[in-house]
Amino acid sequence: MDTTIAELLNDYKGMKDILISINPKFKKLNNPILRRTLAKLATVKQAAIIGGMDAYDLLNKLRTAVGQEPIETKDKTNTTIDENRPSWADEKPTFTLNANEILDKNKNPLAEAHKLLKKLNKGETLKIISDFRPEPLIEEFEKQGYEVTSFSEDKKIYQTVIRKK
Repeated sequence: MDTTIAELLNDYKGMKDILISINPKFKKLNNPILRRTLAKLATVKQAAIIGGMDAYDLLNKLRTAVGQEPIETKDKTNTTIDENRPSWADEKPTFTLNANEILDKNKNPLAEAHKLLKKLNKGETLKIISDFRPEPLIEEFEKQGYEVTSFSEDKKIYQTVIRKK
C-alpha cells in the first residue's frame, strides 16, 4: 500500500497503461509533469483514493496484472471524504488554483501551490480545484503544518482548501 506509483512505473514495464485500464482517472499519468512529481508522492493507497476505489481492490488488480497472486483481506479501506468540513473552508479563499488547468499546461500543481502558500498570512486559505481528490498533496500539506480539508458536492469536482495556521 505504501509503494509509490513512481516505483511501480519504474519497476514494471507497461504499468502506466495497466493503471489507466484499471481506472480512467489514471489517464492523468499521461502527463509527464504529473509522472515526474506527484507520482513520486502518491502511494497505491492514495492512488486508490484519487480513483475513488478501495485500496485493496486496486492493489489486487495491480498484482494480478503483473502475475502475482492477489492478497486476501476482509477489510475495505476507507476512501470516503469527510463532508463535515470546517466553516473556514466555505469562506472566500485568498487564492484559488485549478489543478487541471495547470496540468493541461504541463506545469506542476504542487509547485504552483507552494508558491501561493508562501504568500498566505495566518488564517488565510488556498483553494485547489480538481477533478480528483489530490490525496498526495493533502498529506504533504498536512505534514508541513497546514490545516487541510477536501470535499466534493458531486464526486466530479473536488475542492481542497488549505489554511495557514
